[in-house]
Amino acid sequence: MSKIVRVRFHPHGKVYNFDSGHFVLSQGDKVIVETEQGMAFGTVVSPPQPRSPKLMIHPLKPVYRLATAEDIEQAKMLAEKEQEAFRFCQECIQKRQLPMHLVRVESLFDGSKMVFYFTAAKRVDFRELVRDLVQHFRTRIELRQIGVRHQAKMIGGLGNCGRPFCCSTFLQDFAPVSVRMAKEQNLSLNPGKISGSCGRLMCCLTYEYQTYLDLKAGFPKVGKAVTLPQGEGKIIRQNVINRTVIVELRDGQEIEVAVDEVLAHNPNIATQPSCPRAGTRGKTWEEADAEHLELTEALAELEKPE
Repeated sequence: MSKIVRVRFHPHGKVYNFDSGHFVLSQGDKVIVETEQGMAFGTVVSPPQPRSPKLMIHPLKPVYRLATAEDIEQAKMLAEKEQEAFRFCQECIQKRQLPMHLVRVESLFDGSKMVFYFTAAKRVDFRELVRDLVQHFRTRIELRQIGVRHQAKMIGGLGNCGRPFCCSTFLQDFAPVSVRMAKEQNLSLNPGKISGSCGRLMCCLTYEYQTYLDLKAGFPKVGKAVTLPQGEGKIIRQNVINRTVIVELRDGQEIEVAVDEVLAHNPNIATQPSCPRAGTRGKTWEEADAEHLELTEALAELEKPE
């Protein structure tokens, strides 16, 4: 049976799936793999695993061979060339006063192409810059504009928590992040507290978001009027961890009441849905989780190298 091996081309970069073929590989091995842009030098990040028979119809690029000492030396020379290209491109950008910020330079393993990643507030006319680079390096040149999230992933650094960026350590893909995630977790909506070093909403807002939705299932909604032994009032806040709600009575007094007690005295009150995942209405949690897991595994199998 065909086996899958996961390979990474750059430190903290995205991991791609390849067909390991007849090679016996271990984590940390250096390999030469076939990609859509030609041969590439990469590092094995996990041992080969059996491939799911259901997804055998989707072919994977093969591992061409194990890297030799010459390949490793060539990779080091390319790294030095990339540093030189970065310095030269910076000088050209300053000379031509272009409104762009160079982030990284990457070269194909065979040296046939160099990719310059940059950020900019708007579109930049870099045709003259490309001419300078082509004349100096005598190879194909590509300038690729990226977003600030990808810039943070490439450069790295420390987040508000004091730890290295998630995106530059273990996070491979960027999931959509919204202010609603902070609201559902009762976090401060101060931009300075929920934004990362890149200036965008922190990726970690997604980590516990679904858990909060799960825990809130069956909670009475904020703003709903309730009747309690202490009097009438309305729900103004929720405490998901303690399974309580804060009720403001008509006289302005605020009391904390258990969710079960509120539901016992107000059986007809509207509550939050019991299965809040998008597209899972009418399904049990077990069915929704199984479908989500199957989809995730299928997408991972279908990943294709650049």
